[in-house]
Amino acid sequence: MSQQSVRDGIATAETVTTYATATVPTDSFVLPDNLDQAQKDAVEKATSGFGDRLVELRLWALDGSLIYSSADQTETGFPDGDRLDLVTTGGEPSARVITDVRGADAGDEGGTERPVLDVYVPVQAGDVVDPDPAREDSDVIGAAEVMLDHTAAGAALADAVRTLALVVAIGLLALWMVLFRTVWTASRRLQATALENARLALLDSLTGLPNRRMLAERMRRTILEAEETGSRVGLMLLDIDRFKDINDSLGHDRGDELLEQVAERLRGALRDDDVVARLGGDEFAILLPDVRSVANAERLARRVRGLFVPPFMLGELPLHVDTSVGVACLPDHASDPSSLMRTADVAMYAAKHHRTGVSVYSADEDDSSPARLVLLGDLHRALTPAPGAPRELRMHYQPKIELKTGRTVGLEALMRWVHPTRGVLPPTTFIPLAEQSGLIHDVTRYALTECVTQLAAWRAEGRATPVAVNLSAHDVTTLAVVDLIESLLEEHTVPADLLEVEITETALVADPSRVVPVLERLGALGIRVAIDDFGIGNTSISQLRDLPVDELKIDRLFVSDLGVDGREGSEVVVQAMVDLAHSFDLRVVAEGVEDEPTAVILRRLGVDQAQGFLYSQAVPADDLRLTPSVPRPRRDRGAGRGGVAVAGTRPAATRHARPPRSPGTDDSNG
Repeated sequence: MSQQSVRDGIATAETVTTYATATVPTDSFVLPDNLDQAQKDAVEKATSGFGDRLVELRLWALDGSLIYSSADQTETGFPDGDRLDLVTTGGEPSARVITDVRGADAGDEGGTERPVLDVYVPVQAGDVVDPDPAREDSDVIGAAEVMLDHTAAGAALADAVRTLALVVAIGLLALWMVLFRTVWTASRRLQATALENARLALLDSLTGLPNRRMLAERMRRTILEAEETGSRVGLMLLDIDRFKDINDSLGHDRGDELLEQVAERLRGALRDDDVVARLGGDEFAILLPDVRSVANAERLARRVRGLFVPPFMLGELPLHVDTSVGVACLPDHASDPSSLMRTADVAMYAAKHHRTGVSVYSADEDDSSPARLVLLGDLHRALTPAPGAPRELRMHYQPKIELKTGRTVGLEALMRWVHPTRGVLPPTTFIPLAEQSGLIHDVTRYALTECVTQLAAWRAEGRATPVAVNLSAHDVTTLAVVDLIESLLEEHTVPADLLEVEITETALVADPSRVVPVLERLGALGIRVAIDDFGIGNTSISQLRDLPVDELKIDRLFVSDLGVDGREGSEVVVQAMVDLAHSFDLRVVAEGVEDEPTAVILRRLGVDQAQGFLYSQAVPADDLRLTPSVPRPRRDRGAGRGGVAVAGTRPAATRHARPPRSPGTDDSNG
């Protein structure tokens, strides 16, 4: 704005100069001389139209001589030399705002001060009244100093500055208010979001119950208080049975509605101090800060389960729901919040597995207890012994006795674990652990390697007694075990008819489409297959007829019933098993024979072989009383599927050939 005012002043000064110099001759600038009175009057008259705005007009020659001044009594003076030179040489006006003081004296109170725009304007040869023909019109022959009253412009500029400052101030204030409101609103929103996030971090979004994180914090504080007061803390974990089926059949919306109703029932039925939390899915937890005894906690759990007796109304559909509740207490079953949660979880899954509804934690049901984890680590070490270290896993052998002759015609290999601190452990202690952890394949490889190596050693000594090895249900679902057996027999140059495998009836019928091809491959190698623990599974007659097996081993449960105090009708059951097996050309072996009367009955019922404590426990290979006279099995070419016949024993009946079946088919009827 100030620059615009200066530009307007320069334009006015140029106009004043044009009017003024139009009456001044050239010689007055070239030959510096004051204008005469007539010329002064002419200049004054020419510039009178500018009125009071024109404060003073001065005309300067090139040498700085003053040739005219509109001020009274000003005959001489000195120009601003630098500006005069700049204008006369550059040909462009020069403007500057200065303070003009006029009066008797500069310090007199009667004097006046005002801002003026002092403009030096070049005077060209063509601007004067009588241009010199010898000069170009654009030649500068002098300068006019025009002083214009700048008071109004300054005031306007000051007003504009004040207005602008006010506008800027108001704008900044408005901007600050907008920013303040924006920041305040955003802050409130962020604060609300933070509070909501904090709430969601501690509460379940569906039911509004505390979540796992909040429960853990409450458990920590409750247990610290219990340790100080010596009280007992209980924890119940609750799981809705078959909740997935409810979701799948009714939809997830109905499932969520059910969870909300469950939360309401639990919240309304417990004490104020009890904490009900949803852990996720269909799993809830109830923390009992002060419970008198484990029995009392169990009673509370049964009362909680009773809340599920009335049906839940999902829309117009009444839905009956069962639940499984696990109970654990501290310090009875755990020592810290983490272990309390784990033991309650174990108890809940025990209740679900046994269908008891409510279950209190028991170490016997805890497959993941620290002791079992330690045992699992020890099993890892035992399967890969260091060079030169004693072998902890050892194979023991129990003889199979031919009942008609009393001779040992086979052996069953049973693994024993000679633990460095726990002594001798039977398979029932560590085999389930191996199956649960996935180590069972390594255990099977270890057992097969040991047995085939032992068979090779016996064969080098002239012994030829078949050895049966138990296979887990996990082993017979893939052909990897067949490849392993084939490679071991080839490596140790052991005939296939010296090795037998046993699988349980339950494993056999669990997945026949995968098991049968494995058994057929084993049979093709010349390895006999026995069904172990026969009679306690669900094998149908049609399955038994078509399964590629060679031997049935009657479970010890039926054998023990044949004793003096046995159940009535036990002989009939065993006789039926024997007749059924023989009709399919299968050899029959009785397990768990512990006394002579039982052996006599088995011999009379037609059982082919027996094993048990009556004859021998499972003993190390060095303790077996085997002699080279033990007959070596040989292939009976007359058997329908290449059965093994033992020299000197009763020849088995020819098994009727049956049409071939495609691998994986299952024509069972039960």
